[in-house]
Amino acid sequence: MSISNLHKRLLDNLSTSVIVFDQELKLIYINLAAESLLALSGRQLQSAWIGDIFFDADQDIAEIRNAKDSHSSFTKRRAELHLSQGRTIVVDYSITPLLDLEDAHILMELQALNYAERISKEEALISTHETTRELVRGLAHEIKNPLGGIRGAAQLLARELPDNELSDYTNVIIEEADRLHKLVDRLVGSKKLPELKSINIHEVLERVRNLIEAEILDKDISIERNYDPSIPNVFADSEQLIQAVLNIVRNAMQALESPNVRHSSGTIKLTTRVLRNVTIGAVFHRLAARVEIVDDGPGIPEELIGSIFYPMISGRAEGTGLGLSIAHSIINQHKGMIECSSKPGQTRFAIFIPVANAEESK
Repeated sequence: MSISNLHKRLLDNLSTSVIVFDQELKLIYINLAAESLLALSGRQLQSAWIGDIFFDADQDIAEIRNAKDSHSSFTKRRAELHLSQGRTIVVDYSITPLLDLEDAHILMELQALNYAERISKEEALISTHETTRELVRGLAHEIKNPLGGIRGAAQLLARELPDNELSDYTNVIIEEADRLHKLVDRLVGSKKLPELKSINIHEVLERVRNLIEAEILDKDISIERNYDPSIPNVFADSEQLIQAVLNIVRNAMQALESPNVRHSSGTIKLTTRVLRNVTIGAVFHRLAARVEIVDDGPGIPEELIGSIFYPMISGRAEGTGLGLSIAHSIINQHKGMIECSSKPGQTRFAIFIPVANAEESK
């Protein structure tokens, strides 16, 4: 491998977005992370002037020109850059004139703040979630012990009762003790590690769609699909992923049945895309699959949005608050993450799962 090819490969594997401009501020190089950030390919941007990439950026362009002329570097925090198709990104960016080259170049490094904040939020959520689960496991142990005693005492009492009709009362005690035992088991969740195999993510989604469509036959709810067929197989436990996605889609279905829905029919959208150069938690992945579940229901109350993945948190009076907690644990075990954003008329869950080879998945 030549030095130039090695340098290009190193730059393309960076999670930091890198762009190089010539003296006229025309693009001469962009790495894969920057392509992903701008949602444009290097071929589309070839020789493009900086003002054709970042719109309404006169002040930024003037500062970059000044840095070039004065041979000085600078960093700008929380800059809003306007892109094509009306998109806006918030970034920290650094400008460095490269003076030791035959022709002067300008190096621009960008770090998307919303992306960094998302990573920080996900790490905090994972940490808090693990702490919560340890507390729940300890509480579950304390609950199960007296439950076992109550059930055993009810069984012994049932044997001594002179009237069989009185056994109805002991049966109620036994059945309720069993119900609470199962609830505690669900609260704790399975400790079984996922059995990773190469699977097609769309097979998981189609299984979930078939299950949900059987439940909405008599409801004014439809499911729309928008799949990216280019997504490679992921290494995952198919049954566990089905459970995680099913919990989220079923939540969407229940939200669309809410009396707060303002329209007569609801829609659940399943969308997949492949992402390049993604950081999940603190780990950089060259490729990742993104699955989005979007519904047009009433939205999640603002006071709940920050805690919906914790156990026993539910926006429905009859809800157990376990579905999203279990889904979060499953995705976390797959080295992925879940994001949620919500407003009236649109609730979006995004699942990110790394696309890894067999060795990386171990």
